Amino acid sequence: MRNSRFVVLILISLAVALGLSLLNEYGHLQISPVILQVVRWVVIAMLVFYAFRKRSLTTWILVSMAIGAEIGYDFPTFAQNLNVLSKIFLKLVKTIIAPLLFGTLVVGIAGHSNLKQVGSMGIKALIYFEVVTTLALFIGLIAINISKAGEGIQLKAPVTEEITKPAAQSVSDIILHIFPENIAKSVAEGDVLQIVVFSILFGIALAMLSEAKRRPMLDFAESLSETMFKFTNIIMLFAPVAVGAAIAYTVGHMGFGILVNLFKLLATLYVSLAAFVLLVLLPVAYFFRIPVKKFVAAIAEPVSIAFATTSSEAALPRAMEAMERIGVPRKIIAFVMPMGYSFNLDGTTLYLSLASIFVAQAAGIDMPWEQQLLMVFTLMLTSKGVAGVPRASLVILLGTAASFNLPIEPIFIILGIDELMDMARTAVNVTGNCLASAVIARWEGEFQDNPTPEQVLVEEI
Repeated sequence: MRNSRFVVLILISLAVALGLSLLNEYGHLQISPVILQVVRWVVIAMLVFYAFRKRSLTTWILVSMAIGAEIGYDFPTFAQNLNVLSKIFLKLVKTIIAPLLFGTLVVGIAGHSNLKQVGSMGIKALIYFEVVTTLALFIGLIAINISKAGEGIQLKAPVTEEITKPAAQSVSDIILHIFPENIAKSVAEGDVLQIVVFSILFGIALAMLSEAKRRPMLDFAESLSETMFKFTNIIMLFAPVAVGAAIAYTVGHMGFGILVNLFKLLATLYVSLAAFVLLVLLPVAYFFRIPVKKFVAAIAEPVSIAFATTSSEAALPRAMEAMERIGVPRKIIAFVMPMGYSFNLDGTTLYLSLASIFVAQAAGIDMPWEQQLLMVFTLMLTSKGVAGVPRASLVILLGTAASFNLPIEPIFIILGIDELMDMARTAVNVTGNCLASAVIARWEGEFQDNPTPEQVLVEEI
C-alpha cells in the first residue's frame, strides 16, 4: 500500500512539473526557470529513489528516459556529447546479429521443423505462422504510411550529408543480392538477408543428416543461440544508460519537438497492434471455434508477464499451462509454442515493418512500394527467432537498415521509446503463440472443448 501511494505521489508530482513547465513555455504563467528546473530535478530524484527500490531493468529504462529528456533540455550542448554512449550500445548490439540469426534459425529448422517426423502438424503450423506474420507486416506497413510519423524530422548536419538515397536496382540485381557468395563477407558487411538464406539452407541440410551426425552441430547451434541470448542480456544491462543518452542527445540536438514524432510512432504502433488483434487474431479464433472468453481469461496472466518483462520466454511456462487448461493437448503445445517462438512473432514483425519505414521517413528517403515490399520480405525472414530476448528486435532493425542503406540516426530516436513499444509487441507475440497452439489443436481435431480435471491430470502425467 505504501509503495503504491509513493508511485501515485511521483506521478502527480511529474504531471505538475510538466504542466507548470508547459504553461511557462507558452507564456500562460510567469515562473522563474530556475524554480521550474529545481522542481523537475526533485521529481527526477524521486523517480531515481523509486527505481533503486524497485530494482527492475524496465523501471530504470523508463526513469532514464526522464533523466535524459531533462539533461537534453537543461544542458543541450553537454547532451549532444552523450551520443557516444548510444553508439557504444548500438555497436555492441550489431555484434549479436549474425550469430543470433544463425543459431536460432538452424535450431528452428533442424530442431523443430523435420516435416517427416511432425507430419501434417508441422506443415499446418508453418502455413499458419507465415500467413499471420505476413498479415502483421502489411498492417504495420499500411499504418506507418498512413500516419507518416517519421516525416518532418530534421536530421541536422553533418549527419544529413551522409544520407544518400539507395541506388536504383533492377529485378535481377535484387534477386542476386539475396544469395551469399561468401558468408564471411555477408557477416562482415551486415547483410542480414544473405545471412538468413545461408542459415536456412544450412538448417535444411542439417535436418537431412542422420541423428548421429546431426546432433553435434545441432547442440552447437543451440549452445550458440543460448549464449547469444545471455550475451544480449549482458548488453541490455547498459540499456538504461544508452536510452537516457539517446533521449538527452535527441532533445539537446533537435529540441522537444522530436517528442511529437515519437508519440506519433508510439500511437501508430499501439493502434496497429490493436487492429491486428481485432482484424486478424479475433476472426481466426472465431473461425477455428476457439472459446474466446475462456481463451482471454486463460492468457491474461502470461500476457501480463510478457508485457511487464518484455520477454516472451518469461511467460512461456505460464502460457503452456494456460493453454493446457482450456483444452489444448500437451503434445501440441510442446511442439507449436517453441516453434512459434522462432516463426510466429506477430507483434515483433508488425513493429519491424513500421519502424523500418519510420527510419526512411525520418531520413527524408522516399521508398517506392516495390522497395517497401522487398523490405517486408526481408523482415519476414529476419524476424524469426528473437522472441526470447528483451529488445532483440533492435538487432533486426539495425541489420535491415544497413541492408537497405538507411541511416542509423533515426534508430537513436526510436531507442528512446523502444521499451514502451517492446512491452506491447511482446504481449502480442505471446497472444499470437497461445492462439496458434489452440488453432493447430482444432485443425488436428484434438482440441478438447470441455476438458475435465481428470483429462488435465492425464496430460500432466
